[in-house]
Amino acid sequence: MARLSIAYEGDDVGTRFSPAERADGPRLTAAAVRRFAPAPVDGDRRDLVVTHTFLIAWFVRPALDAPERRWLGFNAHHCGLTVIRYGSGGPPTLVAVNDTAHLPPGLRGTGLPADHRF
Repeated sequence: MARLSIAYEGDDVGTRFSPAERADGPRLTAAAVRRFAPAPVDGDRRDLVVTHTFLIAWFVRPALDAPERRWLGFNAHHCGLTVIRYGSGGPPTLVAVNDTAHLPPGLRGTGLPADHRF
């Protein structure tokens, strides 16, 4: 089972994870996207995925039909809610992206670099 880790401001991800864990990241990411991102073949399905911002970026990127390298530019708040609707009738639809309205104002800027806060 993959290890759940929470990153905090100032963390150096390169030192918190072993080379083996960093090398396995792309495989785990691809497996999550294969599991949750395809449109249901028939009927309706609702999945709640609670994860770190970087995995969410991998769901948002294809929903926008953006090139793979664009996931790196997706900066999201901690606890931001992103809703993507996958349906058999067309491409994915972003319903909400990085919504933090459920958080108190003092927590709405966590997880972003200082120059991205407003």
